Amino acid sequence: MGQSCPSHRWTSSDRWTDLLVHRSTDTALWRPWPEVARNLSKNTNAVDASLAGFAISIRGNVLLRRTDELRASISPTPVSEIVVEYRGRAHELALKHESHHPTGSIKHRTAVGLLAELDRREPLEPGTVIVESTSGNLGLALARLIRILDCRFIAVIDRNTPEPTVESLASNGVDLEFVNESDGHGGYLLSRLRTVAELLRSEPGYRWTDQYHSPANPRIHQQTTAPEILRQGGAALDAVYVAVSTGGTLAGISAHLRTARSDVRVVAVDAVGSLVTGDTGHKRLITGLGASRKSCFLTSASFDFVTRVAPAETVPTCRMFRQDTGIALGGSSGSVVHSYLCDLERGQFPRRALGLCPDDGSKYEGTIYADKWLDETRLSVEVHRTIEKFRSAGAAFTIGIG
Repeated sequence: MGQSCPSHRWTSSDRWTDLLVHRSTDTALWRPWPEVARNLSKNTNAVDASLAGFAISIRGNVLLRRTDELRASISPTPVSEIVVEYRGRAHELALKHESHHPTGSIKHRTAVGLLAELDRREPLEPGTVIVESTSGNLGLALARLIRILDCRFIAVIDRNTPEPTVESLASNGVDLEFVNESDGHGGYLLSRLRTVAELLRSEPGYRWTDQYHSPANPRIHQQTTAPEILRQGGAALDAVYVAVSTGGTLAGISAHLRTARSDVRVVAVDAVGSLVTGDTGHKRLITGLGASRKSCFLTSASFDFVTRVAPAETVPTCRMFRQDTGIALGGSSGSVVHSYLCDLERGQFPRRALGLCPDDGSKYEGTIYADKWLDETRLSVEVHRTIEKFRSAGAAFTIGIG
């Protein structure tokens, strides 16, 4: 599986506060109000409001514990209880929504960890130039946090980066390096990494967060994400579904679970054509899921099972979920839900399952939720056929009362 590497809740606007029913400091449930749920991916003002106070705090204590200030922007994300009907039976699936972080995805945690580690090695003085290769979400998180630190960010992206992401990066003052050359393994990752290496060679003073090798990547999830999962999942938790790309999130979560709850089954959710858990790489359409190389963080002991999901499975799941609940899931999140459906199809019925949703659907309106994109990628027929197959098997999603 590749080699190992060295080793207060956030609230925002009233719309989001009203959406949450707080059961404890670590658990929240969404009220089953479709008109509220539909607003889930539209709250950009809340991001700026949340980070505004954080920025003041960072700048006021820049000579003190910068790492602590970065970590202070991480707080528990809510869980929604979903009733999944399939083949005449009702099942319960908990979904943990990482889109509630100030920068909109689970990569907020990763960005905090990477920047804190970079700062620990050598202080990030104002004006420092930071470079990273990104398919989207990490870039968005780094853009906001790096701006707060009065540093400069160069994001190396490719043609698959969603247009809303490109626009957001540009609006946050990020210098964009576009990569157009495929890496020969179904994506652009290796080409992006070559560009990063060229930038670092040309400017020795540039700093690289290096999400692909830095031990800070899995460590932040071992320290924050995994404990939240166990508290929110409760004693009955027996299955966790985690999407993979760099593998850092899964590696960190798994490291904690293997020690604290070895009875919990860990399912890796990868893309068909990804080399993270597979052996043959080819073109992938879902941004942020899978990669063109093995993960430096994962070993065969990091997970118990792998589900490899094709675009014609991810897209139908996302569309059915939004149709039933009003909630738009991101591509990786829809793949997580599809992995759970695959378990049900195989007769694997977890007592208490939790799926980690990296982001929401706000960046996918022009792809996963756009009929034009389905036509352009020649997925339309297969997607509608898959939806019909699942609906005929009784597949339906409902937000639970809690």
